Amino acid sequence: MITIKDIARMSGYSTGTVSRVLNNRTDVSEEAREKINKIISEYNYQPNSNAKMLKQTLSPDISVIVRGNTSLFLQSILAEIQIRMREHREMLNVLFIGETDDEIEATVQLGQNMKPKGLIFLGGNPENFREKFSRIPVPSVLVTVDAESLGFDLLSSFSTDDESGAARAVGELYSRGHRRIGILGGRSGVHGELKESFSKPRIDGAVQELNRRGIAFDLDRDYEACAYSTRGGYDAARKLLQKSPDLTGIFCMNDAIAIGAMRAFKDMGMSVPEDISVVGFDGAEYVRFTIPRLSTIRQDSAMLARKSVDDLLLRISYGGAAVHEKIPFTYVDGESVASPRK
Repeated sequence: MITIKDIARMSGYSTGTVSRVLNNRTDVSEEAREKINKIISEYNYQPNSNAKMLKQTLSPDISVIVRGNTSLFLQSILAEIQIRMREHREMLNVLFIGETDDEIEATVQLGQNMKPKGLIFLGGNPENFREKFSRIPVPSVLVTVDAESLGFDLLSSFSTDDESGAARAVGELYSRGHRRIGILGGRSGVHGELKESFSKPRIDGAVQELNRRGIAFDLDRDYEACAYSTRGGYDAARKLLQKSPDLTGIFCMNDAIAIGAMRAFKDMGMSVPEDISVVGFDGAEYVRFTIPRLSTIRQDSAMLARKSVDDLLLRISYGGAAVHEKIPFTYVDGESVASPRK
């Protein structure tokens, strides 16, 4: 049976344009409408009736659940999502939860009152989804965290390859001559075991890259757990340098942590990058204005938002299988990395 994605591929237009034609929207060129309708007629395309019935029984709104109210990167994705939803004339409800809160429990409570027709999760703990997402009855998208291994028909995901990004970050430090490299971020348990699995891909990627380069990483000595915030980065950086004062390079699991760490090093009488180099992760717009300008792994927030919105609206209206896609990252060479002093 032909799908809306097949129609998009054969017509040369996006799935969003095909969706607008199917919904008889006016914001489509006549050329596109004619070409898409010709394919629909030729292949006798029929929208998913179950999806349409579900849409009719739920609220006309879509809910976005944002993990943590201090993440400027997630807020940048939220801004992009809001812009795209306005273009589609869709209404949004936004719920901010704590960094350690259970997003599925919060969503279930939200659904009892609002019954959204679709959900977007900005950030999330894969273990919460693995254990409880089956309680969610509507199409959903998990953004920045890969959900492919979870295997839920209603849950798509769009994310960056965190392991590869973290490996690139520490690889950049190594290539500049750093051999004593520390890591900040995430939550750890006994002997450094990561409690929150959304932290694990980044530290795994960093540690594996160091091992590949012949550097044995001591998780107890050279890693410090912290919240994904500037305050968390500040406090953790001071603790890390107190127990490992010979570190010359630091990989931070997000940019907020990196900014807090740079301030901590300044207050400790150190200079970035002359005394210690710092690399972040996320690449939100504000890091262009730090002093020094932060070197970081940049995620494509606009593409993450666009792919997530298009996929969710498509599945709300016409059903279809969940989609899982990795969005490319880039390394931004700022001013916070230099070769260590001899």
